[in-house]
Amino acid sequence: MDKKLNFTIRKANNSEDDLIARHFYQLWLDNNVSPDSIRADWQRDTIDFIVKARQNLSFQAFVATVEDRVIGSVSCQLFAGLYPTPFKSDFRHYGYIWNVYVEADYRRQGIATKLTKKAIAYLYTLNCTHAILHASPHGKRVYESLGFVPKNEMILELTAGN
Repeated sequence: MDKKLNFTIRKANNSEDDLIARHFYQLWLDNNVSPDSIRADWQRDTIDFIVKARQNLSFQAFVATVEDRVIGSVSCQLFAGLYPTPFKSDFRHYGYIWNVYVEADYRRQGIATKLTKKAIAYLYTLNCTHAILHASPHGKRVYESLGFVPKNEMILELTAGN
């Protein structure tokens, strides 16, 4: 019988922005995005995004550790929106969860679930009315188990063939 993994979840330090960026990069690779499709400046751009989101959108990352080694992370922040919002914040004040990542050797042990719960709890402290995310095929099961439901986002792929 497998021994239960002893891991902890804590707030990420600003000095760990590089690690959070590397997890974001690896998340795409793990979802079958070719490295050729990722810009050369991905790391700098991701870190710049995190710094700005920390300043303007209450960004916070959390990390999962085993014996002081980071083996997973999640990022969350206020959702900036895709368009102006006419709504009062007590009606619609979205938080956004992104970059839920766990190293391959540590998956399927509840770490992604605990990381996501930590992000949800943080967004709750920001008085968010909803937590939204975009699930990978691998993560969909985790998020549905936490109560996330598919909504009406629709996507049309705009390629030369359309």
